[in-house]
Amino acid sequence: MNREVTLPLIVDDRGTLQVAAADVSKLLRTVGGRWLHLVEAGEGGLDEDTVAALTIELAKLADRIDVACIAHSSGGAP
Repeated sequence: MNREVTLPLIVDDRGTLQVAAADVSKLLRTVGGRWLHLVEAGEGGLDEDTVAALTIELAKLADRIDVACIAHSSGGAP
């Protein structure tokens, strides 16, 4: 199953970016890493396979954000 996700970045009334895409991708990776740490520590009753799958998906989304930003900054299409 392949679903496209559109993430509008947070901009003000003038279109000025308020949250850097790098911060968003870093946050996604950090959340996944913390979930993995909780699983490794045996806390929270988290299912290891589910956490692994979700962490992978968060990393993929972070990668897509990074690639789109690189494409945008280099003048290419995402």
